[in-house]
Amino acid sequence: MKIHEYQAKEILREHGVPVPQGEVANTLEEALEVAKRLMLGGATGVVVKAQIHAGGRGKGGGVKVARTLDEAETYASQILGMQLVTHQTGPSGQRVQRLLIEETAAIDRELYLGIVLDRAQSRLVFMASQAGGMEIEEVAAKDPDAIRKVSIDPAVGFQPYQARELAFALGLKPTQLAAAVKFMRGLYDVFVATDATLLEINPFITTKDDKLLALDCKLTFDDNAMFRQKGLKELRDLAEEDPLEVEASKFALNYIKLDGNIACMVNGAGLAMATMDIIQYAGGSPANFLDVGGGANQQQIENAFSILLSDKNVQAVFINIFGGILRVDTLAQGVVQAAKNLDVQVPIVLRLEGTNVEEGRQILKDSGLAFEVGDTMLDAAQKVVAAAARRTGISTGAAH
Repeated sequence: MKIHEYQAKEILREHGVPVPQGEVANTLEEALEVAKRLMLGGATGVVVKAQIHAGGRGKGGGVKVARTLDEAETYASQILGMQLVTHQTGPSGQRVQRLLIEETAAIDRELYLGIVLDRAQSRLVFMASQAGGMEIEEVAAKDPDAIRKVSIDPAVGFQPYQARELAFALGLKPTQLAAAVKFMRGLYDVFVATDATLLEINPFITTKDDKLLALDCKLTFDDNAMFRQKGLKELRDLAEEDPLEVEASKFALNYIKLDGNIACMVNGAGLAMATMDIIQYAGGSPANFLDVGGGANQQQIENAFSILLSDKNVQAVFINIFGGILRVDTLAQGVVQAAKNLDVQVPIVLRLEGTNVEEGRQILKDSGLAFEVGDTMLDAAQKVVAAAARRTGISTGAAH
């Protein structure tokens, strides 16, 4: 689960991590009131920041520095309500519905701090780099040595000597070391306390008077931990998520919208990735990633169909199931019932293997509906790509 920058900074503040003074604003009037309070409080200017769940906001025009109240009003009116396009939003962009108005900071250096889970080690990894303000993926690709990493033993937690190691790697002054250790330990506490999966401070800045501040913060959480993070669950902004993804989450379905025209229903994330790959290989383009999981029932399958068909770009449905806990005959019954109840008009191609596969195929055959069944994954993929092409009239150039 993602949250906004202003929400992440409030969590940092609660854990003693220093952040600039600022407040969220939902209207132009609120933005001006916040800017006025900050300037009357001694700020030499304010930063007007779009609040969307995407990076690259500055490059897209969503972050502006205002030195006067008139400038603050101009920038707030420009950014609030704009369709902000960044490398993470896609070409359609994301509508800006709120702003963070913050005091400016006298920046001396821009650095980077981050915490992620290294699944290979089963440990958290704390990262630091002097290349603050840049995308960390870009830094890693160009100069991996520019990122210093320390692995955290879960039995003892993040230790002060590790924080000092990172501080030295960042080239911080001796007079800043104590504050840096406190800052980093605060970040670690936030990560653990909130069941986070990613925490990034980019940039982590030093100021002209040697203070340390989190100038920006990205914080995401483990969806599976929300049962014990009731307060964090309330921070979810459904307006920032795709409506179909929100609908899928209500039925415990994993759904991610993509740009193609072939809907994919699978059970298991690995099979989902393989399914999307083979659709591409066959010359098609997946419209989504939908994982019904191992224990889906007939009602969930019908709900999944309803979500798939709500995407107007879908021209065909590919169901790729390996029956284990989810038996193939159970799936087949759900597919037949859903196709009848929802009056499905697009072609449906299936590839079925596993428990009760013959019973499942017989259910499809006896349904009276025009299902196509592939002998192999590639055969099924080629069939569904051809079916989608017939509906769109587009030549696929399928691989053979």
